[in-house]
Amino acid sequence: MMSIDTTCTVTGQKPPSAADLPSIQAAATGTPLMTAASPAKGAGRAGGHTHIWLVTGPAGCGKTSVAEHLANALNMPYIEGDSFHTPANVDKMRSGIPLTDADRWDWLTALREESMRQINEGRTGVVLTCSALKRKYRDVIRVAAYYDHHLLIHFIYLDASEELLLQRVTKRQGHYMGANMVHSQLDILERPSPNETDVITIDVSRSLGEVQQDALERVVDMMGSDHDNQ
Repeated sequence: MMSIDTTCTVTGQKPPSAADLPSIQAAATGTPLMTAASPAKGAGRAGGHTHIWLVTGPAGCGKTSVAEHLANALNMPYIEGDSFHTPANVDKMRSGIPLTDADRWDWLTALREESMRQINEGRTGVVLTCSALKRKYRDVIRVAAYYDHHLLIHFIYLDASEELLLQRVTKRQGHYMGANMVHSQLDILERPSPNETDVITIDVSRSLGEVQQDALERVVDMMGSDHDNQ
């Protein structure tokens, strides 16, 4: 179990700059992300901003796979949200007991604080996985921007049918999130509303490669727009 002072960081990374945006745009359109001789660089501080990219959605939607892809492409640290759950929360989920709002508050706060800690240490952005099933959970993370007006927060919501989620979770080996928990997550799920303008919705019914490519292209487009508006 990871403490709140630890994060899963993609190795070999240095903070990127806005000047690196063209290389990421090339990656998003099919150019290999990195080679042994020249690692890809990100565009974290587009237009002078820092970014938190939250990959969200229910269990089985592919948060980790998409987030790791983005973290590598953008040259940003990756924070695995599941690793910040308390042992008590993990025990409940392993036993098939849904988490309550009270169970989640400290977890969400820890994720927000870890993201801000990474940025305060000089990171130009972070990529974070967090189910963020309800709007009020997403709002807990949004509070971070109140403390730093240079910080932009984005949610990448991975949209999947219940059937697809159940298929994926059933195939997992050794994970505490069982198929029965998918139902409980969907019961409380509040899909992002149209007025949540900081949310990108990605259809994950396609192949993993297509989903990763779509997510990266959407992220790069947003960063490019931010840079152009400065």
